[in-house]
Amino acid sequence: MSIDAASPAGLAPALRTLYLVRFGFAVVWAALLFLTATEIGPVSGTLLVLYPLFDVAAIVVDSRAARAGRASVALYTNIAVSTLAAAGLAFAVTSGIPAVLQVWGVWAVVSGVTQLAAGLVRRSLGGQWPMIISGAISTLAGTSFFLQASAADATLRNLAGYAAIGGVFFLVSALRLRRAR
Repeated sequence: MSIDAASPAGLAPALRTLYLVRFGFAVVWAALLFLTATEIGPVSGTLLVLYPLFDVAAIVVDSRAARAGRASVALYTNIAVSTLAAAGLAFAVTSGIPAVLQVWGVWAVVSGVTQLAAGLVRRSLGGQWPMIISGAISTLAGTSFFLQASAADATLRNLAGYAAIGGVFFLVSALRLRRAR
């Protein structure tokens, strides 16, 4: 599973910029969701669908930087999974918080495994250990979200925390890529 055909010298700056953008988006998104997370309304519902769509856009940028427009199997898989997650969340928001947590949980597990794999393959670039750890945490968190869906006090606030922590991992990776350069 080849993830990067681009040279490390050209890929690292592109990843650094992408990671900084992803950090900013995640922090703003998390704050907005946290403020609206008591129920699924128009704002929180839109935010829930927007997050995986942003993920798709970020993966497209990543794939273009990595292979001059040709994504690897792992990146195509993540694009497909995030697109399906957005569609699933569009339906889940009409069914309530438990349905949202189930869809989000499955998405977090699958995308976490993909992120973990990409980080392992990109280790030689430097700055990838935070992505590897984030992928592992995403996999565990996704399982937790899926299980929380059956709780009587299920809440969306945990998703805000998940996104914020993910954003911090993107920031750390961006900073480590700068140092590795």
